[in-house]
Amino acid sequence: MLRLIYFILLISVCSYSQEITHHVYFDTDKYAVNSFEEERFGQFISQLDSVDIHKITIFGYCDDRGTDAYNLWLSKKRANTIKWHFTNNEFSEELITIIDGKGEVALDTTEVDHRVDRQRNRRVEIVVNTRSLSTAEDEIEVPTTQTILKGELKVGDKVRLKNIYFKTGYSTVVPESIPTLKEIAQILVDRKDLYFTIQGHVCCTHDTYDAVDRKTNKRNLSVARAKFIYTYLLRRGVDKKRMKYVGLRRKFPLGGDQKYDRRVEIEITYVANNN
Repeated sequence: MLRLIYFILLISVCSYSQEITHHVYFDTDKYAVNSFEEERFGQFISQLDSVDIHKITIFGYCDDRGTDAYNLWLSKKRANTIKWHFTNNEFSEELITIIDGKGEVALDTTEVDHRVDRQRNRRVEIVVNTRSLSTAEDEIEVPTTQTILKGELKVGDKVRLKNIYFKTGYSTVVPESIPTLKEIAQILVDRKDLYFTIQGHVCCTHDTYDAVDRKTNKRNLSVARAKFIYTYLLRRGVDKKRMKYVGLRRKFPLGGDQKYDRRVEIEITYVANNN
C-alpha cells in the first residue's frame, strides 16, 4: 500500500514538470554572444522569473567546418559562455549542467547551399526543466511583513519584505509587488518611531562580488535594489533621516527557491521613545 501511495505521489510530481528550450546562435568561429542574440537571451531569461527551476542543461554545437578537436573546443567555449550569462543573471551554478557538442550539418542534408544549416548549427541549445511545486514558505502560514512592522520591534530585528520580488537581473520590483509595497510604505510613514537600514540581497553570485544590473551594466545590483526601495519609501513620505540603504551582495543566502534571495530586508537601528 505504501509503495502504491509513493508511486502516485511520484506521478503527481512528474506531471507538474515541463521543459523550456531556447537556442542562442553564434557568428562563425566566435563564442561571444552578439548584441541581437544577447537581447533574445535576455527576453528568454525574463520568462523564467515565474517558474521553479529544477535543472538547466546546456548543449554546445559548431558547424561542420574545422577539425574535430577544434569543434569540440569551440562548442565547449560557447556552452561556457552561456553558463556565464546565466550565473551573471543570478542563476545558481548548481542548477547548470554543460554537455559539449560537436558541430555537424544535420538539419537538412538535402540542401545544396549549406550556409543556412551551418548558421543554425553554430548554436547553444538550452533546456530548462521546471517544476510547479510550492515551497514550504508558500504552504505554511506566516505573519506578513505588514503585521510584523505594526508589532513590537527592537534594535537589531530584521524584517524581510515578503511578496516583494525583483525581476531577475534588475533592481525594479515586479508589478505584482507594488500593492504590498504601498502598504508597507504607509505603515512606515505612520511609525515615526522606527529608524532602519534597507539591506539589498542578490542570488547566486560569489560572496565577494555583486550581481550585474542589466539596466545599467554595473555590478551593484544588491545596493541598487536597496536604493530602489529607499527611493520608493522616500517618495511615499518616509523621512529620509530615519533610513539608509546598503547592498550585501550574496553574503546571506536563505536557501530554497532563488527568488527569495533576490530580496530586501529592513534592519531596525533605533526605536524612539514616544512617551
